Amino acid sequence: MGGRSDGVAGGRKGMGGVGFGGRNGIGGRIEGFSGGRKTEMAESKPAMRKPEFTKVDQLRPGTNGHTLVVKVVDAKMVMAKGRPNGPQVRQMRLAECLVGDETGMIIFTARNEQVDLMKADTTVVLRNAKIDMFKGSMRLAVDKWGRIEVADPADFTVKQDNNLSLIEFELVTVVEE
Repeated sequence: MGGRSDGVAGGRKGMGGVGFGGRNGIGGRIEGFSGGRKTEMAESKPAMRKPEFTKVDQLRPGTNGHTLVVKVVDAKMVMAKGRPNGPQVRQMRLAECLVGDETGMIIFTARNEQVDLMKADTTVVLRNAKIDMFKGSMRLAVDKWGRIEVADPADFTVKQDNNLSLIEFELVTVVEE
């Protein structure tokens, strides 16, 4: 470690913009690098932007970053698998929950701790949700970059005759000549 001042630590690249062990060989320096130039770390956070709420009928395959307020219609456990023998006792849980709003319904795939939040007749806010495709149909999911929050009961009734998960999609490649 030492002798380099270009943000590379120990001869490895891509250390997230933090340099260790500069010219004088002293580690623990807190300076950021941007293209070889020294910059100071951000002192103020950028202003938070207001979320744009999406309705269920606006969801499309392959999209992400959705924020929705939905009501849980039904939740059923699909898989509960545990690994008792190992360094960590982890249990993998998977539930398919039917969620919706006044415009339609879709199946939400809940994983692990998310399963506990998805109880029938609960209103939840799904932040940074994405659309996954499973056997040609859309599934809503929230991964580690998203968040699920239990909200106050909503005053809408779920439109149950518009289930987007029942629509089958097919990937078609278009050849331009």
